[in-house]
Formats: sequence, structure tokens, C-alpha cells
Amino acid sequence: MNGRVLRIELKRSVAPWAGVMVLAPALAFLYLLSGQWRMGTTAWTAQWTPMALWTRSLMFYLWPLAVGLGALQGLRDHRSKMAELLTSTPRPARHRAAILAGATAITLVSAFALLVLVGGVQVLDHTEYMHLGWLPISLVGALFLVAGAVLGMGAGRALPSPLTPPALAMSAVVFTALMYMSLGRTETDTASGIPITEPNRLSLLSPTVEDVREAFVTLSASVHVGQTIWLLGMAATGFALLVAATPRARLTALTPVLAGAAIALLVLPTDPRQMYVVDKAAAEPVCDGPVCVTKTQRARLADLAGPGKEALRLLHDALGDQAPDSVRESTAVLPEGSTPRWSRSTVLFDFDDDIVATAKGEELTWALIAKGMVPGCTPVGWSGMGGDEYARTVALGWVLGDLKPLGGPSARLPARAQAETRTVWKELMALPRAEQLSRINAMRAAALSCEGDPFEVLSGGASR
Repeated sequence: MNGRVLRIELKRSVAPWAGVMVLAPALAFLYLLSGQWRMGTTAWTAQWTPMALWTRSLMFYLWPLAVGLGALQGLRDHRSKMAELLTSTPRPARHRAAILAGATAITLVSAFALLVLVGGVQVLDHTEYMHLGWLPISLVGALFLVAGAVLGMGAGRALPSPLTPPALAMSAVVFTALMYMSLGRTETDTASGIPITEPNRLSLLSPTVEDVREAFVTLSASVHVGQTIWLLGMAATGFALLVAATPRARLTALTPVLAGAAIALLVLPTDPRQMYVVDKAAAEPVCDGPVCVTKTQRARLADLAGPGKEALRLLHDALGDQAPDSVRESTAVLPEGSTPRWSRSTVLFDFDDDIVATAKGEELTWALIAKGMVPGCTPVGWSGMGGDEYARTVALGWVLGDLKPLGGPSARLPARAQAETRTVWKELMALPRAEQLSRINAMRAAALSCEGDPFEVLSGGASR
């Protein structure tokens, strides 16, 4: 009997439309708009964890929609003027509420699962690294939709007004925005004194997540546990409001969501570095001699190994014992705005770096030499052009004996800068070998420590 009633709900209620209203905008957003979710190693179709995180980030829009649609469903009995009739039937109110909530939950979960499936099928074509660490991220995302819809149903039943659905949807938007942008952010300073904001545990009550910057960064287990507790409390309150018949019962129904929020805040981590953590299995190095990448990018090791070894050979010929002896994909995860940290003995690179991303063969060798000489000190998450790019061009030309163009938008120097770097390169090459090496070593010290201007060092300390 319950199965038959559920099928009728799925056919005749707004529940199927809830699934459509979640799936269609999500796919349109991901496919029709351009953004970080379509670029590089963290594209939503590139790796499993970025796919899960990018689909979760859509909750900024989808969760308020689910809340509003749930409230619309909760108004059904009031709109049909059947509330008194249904209360007089022998069927328990909790049975009717379960069928109503179950139909909407099924369609919302199915829609979100289909969204994940669309991304997952494409991920299979782009990576060899298979794992299930992404699954909790998506499961909690589906639970956010269900809990939001059930809470909306309960609120719609408790406040039977045509204004309730839009008011709840807008309240959910405001809540999500506050948790993501202001109340959920803490102002702080980086080690170099740059003011930034970092997420705090209040942000984890929001259904959305931070933008994906690294393919091997994921949410910690304590985040999943805390959010699940919060969502179970939210769903329990929604269901209790669905079956509540008196004002006192409706007031009592608020207890689960308040208790869930309180317990969740005790479980959720306070340190941003314990919220978004490195997946150690995904970041594990896979090596071909001195050239290593993370396990997420092991399919690219074959194309990197040859150019990487050649870059190390050329660096050793030029720098001698001061040359780096390995090439590794960077696994450092630093707050946005912080100064990068580099190693003298290792060429650290990122596949999303402008000069590395599209380089192949000989150009990739040049890019790795450039990263080994002047890795770059632009704060994390920022962009710009200056002394690092100029010094990188001159240093690469010094190693190769000729100026070579580097790929990537940030590496294409303006005409005036090209003329200036050529002048400094010629002046450097005209010096005795010992003086050349002295300036190069001083330049590398400035470049690796991110103190001073490497290009000024190469030009003999003269200001540009």
C-alpha cells in the first residue's frame, strides 16, 4: 500500500519537478558558463575529488531552491483545503508525512546522483587514479538537498502562506551567503603581513564549499561527521513540523535542529587546515628516477620524465653542485595570499602553472629550468607580472646560452620588457664566468627566499 501511494506521489505531486529544477540548472551552470570548474587539473571532469567538490559548490544555488520547493510541497494540503479532512482519517500523520518527504527525497537524490554520474563518466576518461575518497563529499551534498527540502515542507505546513516558499528560499540564500562570505570568514594576516580571510567552522554549516585549488585537497572526516549531525537535526525538525498539530508541538519541533547545530559546532574543526586537508593517498609521489608527480597525475609522468631529466642535466651543467637534483609536483597547500615556499634542491612545479600547463617536449624542459632558477613569488591565488618573469627569462637564457620564449599568458613579456631582458642578458653574458655565476647564485637566493627583486640582482643592483 505504501509503495502504491509513493508511486502516486511521484506521478502527481511536484516532487519530480523538484528533481528537474535541481538537475537542469546545475548542468547548465557547469556546461554553459566558463570558470575554474572547467580549467586545468581541478576541472570538475578531471579528477574524482574536484568533481565532488565542484558539484557540492553548486549547493550555493541548489540548496535554497530545494528549501523553496519543499515549502511549496508542504503547502499542498492547505491549498487543496484538505487539512481538516486528512486529520480525521485513521492513517497516522507520520505515515502521510513520510510518503510526502520520501517522494521529494527520492527525486532530489536521483537528480544529484545523475549530476555526479555525468561528471564521473567524464572523469573516467581523464584520470587513471581511482578511489572512493570523494564519495562522502557527494553523499553529504545529497543529504543537504533532502534535509533542506524536508525542512521547507515542515515550515510550509506550519506557516501555510503563499509567501512562505519564496521567503524560505530567500532566507536560505541569505544564510548560505552569510556563512560563505562574512560570518563564516575570519580575518587574519599571512606571515608576510598580507590581510586575508579564512573559513571558520560556521562556514561548514553552509551547504557549499571553497573553490577547488588542488586536485588532492579534500574535506576532513570531522567535517563530514559534523555536517551529517547538523543535517540529521535539520531533517528531524522538518519532519516533526510536518506532523505537528499544535503550536506547542511546532515549538518543540525546533529542538532537533538547534541540538544538531550545537553538537555539530563541537565536532567541526576550528582550524582551516583541518577542514580542507591533503589526501595523503592522492598526493603520494609516483616517480621515474628523480622526476615525481602525485598519484592523481601519474598518467602524465611518461611525458614529464624525459624533459625533467634533461632539465636537471642542463641545470647541473650550468650551476654545478648548486643545482637541484630532483623535479617534483608541489603538494604544498598554503592559504590564499601567502608567500610560496621553495626548495634549493628540488624543482617544484604545478601542472596548472602558466608556463608548464601547455608545454611539451623541449618547451617543457625550458619551463622546468625556468622554475628551477626562478620559481616565482607571487602570493598564492594572485596574478601579476614583474621582476620574477623578467629574471626567469634571463636566467633561462643564461642556462641555454640563448634567450628562449616561455609559454603561458604570464610569460609573454611586453615588447619593452623583452628589450630590457635582452639587454640584461647580453650584459650578463659579457661578464667573466665567475662573475656570471656569482650573480646567478645571488639571483637564485633572492628568488628562492622571496626577498628582494631577482631581476635587479641580475642587472647588478640597478633599479629598473
